[in-house]
Amino acid sequence: MGIELDHLIVPARDRRAAAERLAAILGVPWGDSGVGPFSAVYVNAGLTLDIDQAEGPFPVQHCAFRVSDDAFDGILCRLQELGVPYRSLPHGPVDGQVNTAHGGRIVYWGEPDGHVWEALTQSYARMR
Repeated sequence: MGIELDHLIVPARDRRAAAERLAAILGVPWGDSGVGPFSAVYVNAGLTLDIDQAEGPFPVQHCAFRVSDDAFDGILCRLQELGVPYRSLPHGPVDGQVNTAHGGRIVYWGEPDGHVWEALTQSYARMR
């Protein structure tokens, strides 16, 4: 078996609200309590994001989710339905646009805690 990422701990000021919002955008299940003091977002059969309640400063995280074209369409639609501002660049202005510069489609959105989420249909990290 190769190496696979199993879970990642993501800090949040309100773990339940952060997990519920991310799961709603991605269209995946979540649980208010999983193993330990986390709210779990079940990204797929092999990856869980454990949202941890945090106090004080914490580092901002950036997570990118590679998805199919259909899943991307669903994420974009849910961002629009939920009124979540999105953009075409990771740190750019909220422009409501989709980036197509790397042969696929990419969209970024921020969370109240400062984390940046990304959905992309083609990995530009693997183009090298």
